[in-house]
Amino acid sequence: MRIDLHAHSNVSDGTETPAVVMQAAAAAQLDAIALTDHDSTDGWAQAADAAVVAGVAFVPGIEISCRTAKGISVHLLSYLHDPAHPGLMEEITKAKDARLTRAEHMVTLLAEDYPLTWDDVIHHVAPGATLGRPHIADALVAAGVVSDRSEAFSSILTSRSRYFVQHYAPDPAVAVELVRAAGGVPVFAHPVASARGRIVGEQTYQEMIDAGLAGLEIEHRDNPEEGRRFLRRLAERHDLLVTGSSDYHGTGKPNLLGENLTAPDVLVRIEEMGTGSAVVRS
Repeated sequence: MRIDLHAHSNVSDGTETPAVVMQAAAAAQLDAIALTDHDSTDGWAQAADAAVVAGVAFVPGIEISCRTAKGISVHLLSYLHDPAHPGLMEEITKAKDARLTRAEHMVTLLAEDYPLTWDDVIHHVAPGATLGRPHIADALVAAGVVSDRSEAFSSILTSRSRYFVQHYAPDPAVAVELVRAAGGVPVFAHPVASARGRIVGEQTYQEMIDAGLAGLEIEHRDNPEEGRRFLRRLAERHDLLVTGSSDYHGTGKPNLLGENLTAPDVLVRIEEMGTGSAVVRS
């Protein structure tokens, strides 16, 4: 089986609808695909319907934006949680609203130096989507300021840029606890992706493990090999699930569906652990 447990649609910062992502997964000869939009489950229903037609199993998921006390960004994947769980949804809604306020502030700062308006950014956001930096990047590409999203994130939109603005995000250990309370399976996304910014130390891993962390996304293009070796040792020591995935964003990133995969037995364990929702199969 070919299983990819990390993909995004235009409900967050991907460029394709949830239905098209499912069709693309089938075209890539995947047997199962997770939709893990940032801070949103709004694409689940459309993805589920399209997955049945496309003949691919759909794994409901989400990617939760977190931040440590030291200000380090952490992304937490949740699979098979209850999308209506009040505690988890309250935190996700708070983070989603903060993303909007943050984006408005960043555009105001960027407009001082670049030909960019709020309307330019909104033009690249699908109705109801979680607005984020990728949409600002798309507007900068359209304005001819940068050539693509990758250039925007490595220069103008980097966390070290004067245009960068923080937004509210829950502590990662708290997010793990909330996912578990919602019947979900929490997995730390691309934990050692140092090219994206600062990465956490062992204390944060331990706090997340103590809170109920289920797994680590190890096979991911942004995890360097040395970091993957560290993660494999950590996973073995604490009996954590090991996942692999593409982090697909359509044309928003060069990542290709199925470029990294998750073992079938890991999906079985995720299904055994997750009680808030279920994998959709045709």
